[in-house]
Amino acid sequence: MTPLDELHALADPAKAGEMRAYHKVERPYLGIPVPQIADCADRWRAELSLDDRLSLAADLWRTNIHEARIAAAKLLTQARIRPDQAAWELILSWVPDFDAWAIADHASIAGQKRLVADPARLDTVETWVASPHMWTRRAALVMTLPWTKQNFPKPEELAIRDRILGWCASLADDRDWFIQKAVAWWVRDLSKHDAARARAFLAEHGARLKPFARTEAARHLQDQD
Repeated sequence: MTPLDELHALADPAKAGEMRAYHKVERPYLGIPVPQIADCADRWRAELSLDDRLSLAADLWRTNIHEARIAAAKLLTQARIRPDQAAWELILSWVPDFDAWAIADHASIAGQKRLVADPARLDTVETWVASPHMWTRRAALVMTLPWTKQNFPKPEELAIRDRILGWCASLADDRDWFIQKAVAWWVRDLSKHDAARARAFLAEHGARLKPFARTEAARHLQDQD
């Protein structure tokens, strides 16, 4: 049984219909919960060589099946992949296909690992901020969330943090709900580890955000007052 056959064997048609209605993107759905997909991907990852894993991830993504694309991302969600350039390039090839938050988020988490492994790749991600494709702009912030989380950042990590806050500032006037939410998400997560920078960002740029995004970005800062 191939990995795709395994996914089809787990299908739940009733749940598939619910998922199609929820995600509002027309593609095949199998109705498999994420923990089951993750269990399959963990097993495949352990059984396959890196080259075979990359090939499987590419094949699963091409099916356009919701669960198969999540499984593809899960196959590459690993801190240590060596060498990892092919994995990074495969993730990059997926970004133009992003069209729904769940698939985009799972693929972006895989991308986070590769960015942390080689922060020089941020030069590529920075170009996404001006993309006409909303999901690509959003991915620039979702993939860089690890830089919101360090409690004791090194100078180079602080520089990256400031650099991405600059991206957030450039997107503050973007009226798309998902972009507003992504900016708020980045600043909100940052506020738990670097309240001063989050406050400074909101003082300078908060008025440009939609009210819901401004409130969300400041949620943990209110707890600290």
